[in-house]
Amino acid sequence: MRRHLIIPDTQVRPGCDITHFDWLAQCILEYRPDVVVHLGDHWDLPSLSTHDAPGSKEAEGRRVKPDIDAGNEAWLRFWKPVDARIRKTHAGHKKRWKPELHFLMGNHENRLTRAIFRDPKWEGLLGLECLQTPGFQRHDFLNIVRIDGIRYCHFFANPFSGKAIGGTIQNRLAKIGGTFVQGHQQGRLYGSVQFPDHVAHGLVVGSFYLHDEHYRPADVQASEWRGLVVLNEVRDHHGCADFDPMFLSMDFLRRRYG
Repeated sequence: MRRHLIIPDTQVRPGCDITHFDWLAQCILEYRPDVVVHLGDHWDLPSLSTHDAPGSKEAEGRRVKPDIDAGNEAWLRFWKPVDARIRKTHAGHKKRWKPELHFLMGNHENRLTRAIFRDPKWEGLLGLECLQTPGFQRHDFLNIVRIDGIRYCHFFANPFSGKAIGGTIQNRLAKIGGTFVQGHQQGRLYGSVQFPDHVAHGLVVGSFYLHDEHYRPADVQASEWRGLVVLNEVRDHHGCADFDPMFLSMDFLRRRYG
């Protein structure tokens, strides 16, 4: 049985508060997971958004390089202390700790790929290699990654329409086919279904950031869940994982590590 630590969407952009990345580092060091999975959308990349029309007030002054630099800075803020601890356990006589580290590309990272596809002159100058994720194995957008019987993906696409599978956890479990964890959708949605010989879990968590989004109602954002998730006692039962989820809210992380 192993322990997984899940990092929901971080959506870093220039000027946003990244204090919580210090809390993330301390949380990883305290719980020492066997697996860390970042669910994607680490870089917000607002300069490449197709939702804001060129020349609009929202798009004014946006530049790609600061967007990339902001995400790279936040990544190193949590990774440096974690990497230092991993190296220390390997150098000393302590029990070695080397977690599996996975980063799932999200639709916001895919903005960079789409921008180059639309305007190939940027090929060779800009690309996913500019998004620095030291230490982590990277997985392409919408690739389903199976770890200990859990299906991980930024979101699960309907094979016929390409749109994200939505609805209740029960509906998603029926269409996805087993225990899954995804980001993409803000807040938290969790449920489980008991089958004759196993339990299947569904978990949707898409918010690990301190800032608010201008396009969403403030009262909704104030009440929705944000934080990290630890999956304890992860066990693969004939290809379908069971686990005990532990939700660590932003308020909890602030009190413990702030």
